[in-house]
Amino acid sequence: MDVRTGSGQAVGERRKNGAHADKGSGLAYGRRGKRGTPRRVAPYRDVLNRLRPAYPRPGRTGHRRWIPSWRQVLGSFGILAGAFTATVAILYARTDIPSDLNAFATQQDNVYYYADGTEMARTGPVDRQDTALEKVPEKVRWAALAAENETFYSDSGISVSGMTRAVSRMLTGGDTQGGSTITQQYVKNAYLNQQQTFSRKLTEMFIAIKLDNKMSKSDILEGYLNTSWYGRGSYGIQRAAHAYYGKDVSQLDASEGAFLASLLKGAALYDPAVSAKNHERAVERWNWILDRMVTIGKLSPKERAGYTRFPEPKAPPKPAGLSGQTGYLVDTARAYVSAHTEVSDADFDLGGYQIRTTFRRQDVEELAKAVEDVRKGLDPDKRESDRNVRVGAASVATDGRILALYGGPDYLKQGFNDANSTVVPAGTTFGPFVYAAALRDGIQRQRGGPRVTVTPATVYNGDDKVAIRTPEGPYWDRSGKIVKASNDGGRSYGPITLKDAVARSVNSPIMQLGMDVGLDRVGRVAVQTGLLAESLGAKVPAFSLGTSTPSAIRMAGAYATFAAKGMNSEPYSVDRLSRNGDPLEVEKPSAERALPVSVAAAVDEALRDSVRRGAATAAAAAGTGVAGTPGTGPDNKSAWFAGYRGRTATAVSLFRIDPKTQEPLKLDGLGGAAASVRGSTYPLAIWTGYMSHGGK
Repeated sequence: MDVRTGSGQAVGERRKNGAHADKGSGLAYGRRGKRGTPRRVAPYRDVLNRLRPAYPRPGRTGHRRWIPSWRQVLGSFGILAGAFTATVAILYARTDIPSDLNAFATQQDNVYYYADGTEMARTGPVDRQDTALEKVPEKVRWAALAAENETFYSDSGISVSGMTRAVSRMLTGGDTQGGSTITQQYVKNAYLNQQQTFSRKLTEMFIAIKLDNKMSKSDILEGYLNTSWYGRGSYGIQRAAHAYYGKDVSQLDASEGAFLASLLKGAALYDPAVSAKNHERAVERWNWILDRMVTIGKLSPKERAGYTRFPEPKAPPKPAGLSGQTGYLVDTARAYVSAHTEVSDADFDLGGYQIRTTFRRQDVEELAKAVEDVRKGLDPDKRESDRNVRVGAASVATDGRILALYGGPDYLKQGFNDANSTVVPAGTTFGPFVYAAALRDGIQRQRGGPRVTVTPATVYNGDDKVAIRTPEGPYWDRSGKIVKASNDGGRSYGPITLKDAVARSVNSPIMQLGMDVGLDRVGRVAVQTGLLAESLGAKVPAFSLGTSTPSAIRMAGAYATFAAKGMNSEPYSVDRLSRNGDPLEVEKPSAERALPVSVAAAVDEALRDSVRRGAATAAAAAGTGVAGTPGTGPDNKSAWFAGYRGRTATAVSLFRIDPKTQEPLKLDGLGGAAASVRGSTYPLAIWTGYMSHGGK
């Protein structure tokens, strides 16, 4: 008897006999039925039984019986690979090349509206013009290929390694840009969208393979160059040539082509006109592309040696219809859309957006009129001191809405927005932040000692030329001199309360107060109420007298915090956004507590006192409930007035800039006044003229 089976016949012998039973029938006998009749099974059952993996593995003990054999591993991998291949084959077969191009070929304007819904401006449509590939110089073509896909003419339309990297980054939450061939990019531009999803990437790959088999490489390259975004509202290399160099694409050389090719990586990052950092990136990318052209044999070393100077593009063109203040308003709103929505610059340039801004048309017009009325008192033709005068102004509601801007005399003549300029020292309009920090945090005159509470009635020395002190003694500057505070006109006030020091814009007590509070604490209050940290000046004694350079928008927003009883709302310029009538989400600021109510009330009272009997009595002409203070910057190189009435705060800055050196000039003798007369009378006049009619 076989000890393994308990029968008189060995298993091997039974299998042998069974294997030869009834050969003529083509069937094998299995287990007998209830009546002893042999059950017939399919001829492949025995084969399947043999192929079925023995798992857990017989003949193994312990954990080893659970470890699959190499045959089992390879078999599993083969099954998975086969399933994946079959899935990809099915998806590939079901993916067709779309019959129509993207809708970007039928572009629309972007329409901007005032707060009341009346139309402000239209920009666009997207500037695009198809051009035949033969009109694009060969070296310009190869500049694009060297930058994006140097193996274009030999690849199959996709980059497996690039797709693998993109999918890997997508799964790990990284950037999926890059790694696509020219064909894939053309598919994305012309047939799909810019979304970075796995399904879109897979569809892009399948269409690219089919397109590569259907279209010639020349046609694909032509389509790619005609549909790529180059920034400045331009789609296609023909319009890009005009936007950056004012010439036809056929007139471009290899150097200019290399720069345009750099824009394919991201025009918002490589347009030199946007920022100094962009310029630096553009030059680096331009050099790299030219070097790659040499490496792949499409530019000789001798030709490369001739391209040593970066081909500076021309300044961006100013769109028509943006004259006066309109262009400044549009730029401000567009910047907000870019920073506070999910809409990319490329999508925005495709058009079709409706932007409802916070700007009130009447306020914009009243602010511009107030500036121009005051400018009439200047005579740049006769007086040197009246030349190169710049004005920036902004009006901001306590809830953060920017109601009006004055960015310059005309956007088409001066594209830079002076309402957003951060080069103008705030002067004594910075004093209320020092005062607020003292009331909130107290002062500390002994190193390591307790902080002492101060009130509006706390008395400081208001005399001229008072030495500034620290807990260790007098403050010495780098030249070895004791720092002293100078009051306007050299006037000494004697003992003076902090409230009066703010109301009268007395420098000496404010400078010492800042040192006693701690300049870091003063800066913190300035930022919490609305100024940008990057606009703050160096933390030296003069910091409290306004060496910081906030924009008029930010200064108005900070003063709105005082008007709002210490609640700060970030300035914003877009109320609603939609595309073809479909609403899109726009981030809006929420109010946050910046100062205790009692501190804001004390600052408010000092600013009202400034109008009643202090340094800003002329502002009373704007009506009742006015609060504000003038400001004069170091060396009389800037002048301000900032204040509010009701729930609207307005800040006006005035300065002179040398057009050649871009250095600030003194305001001495402005308007024919004596050199000793400060320039702050002009911002005060603008503020009063505007607030008398606008900002209500």
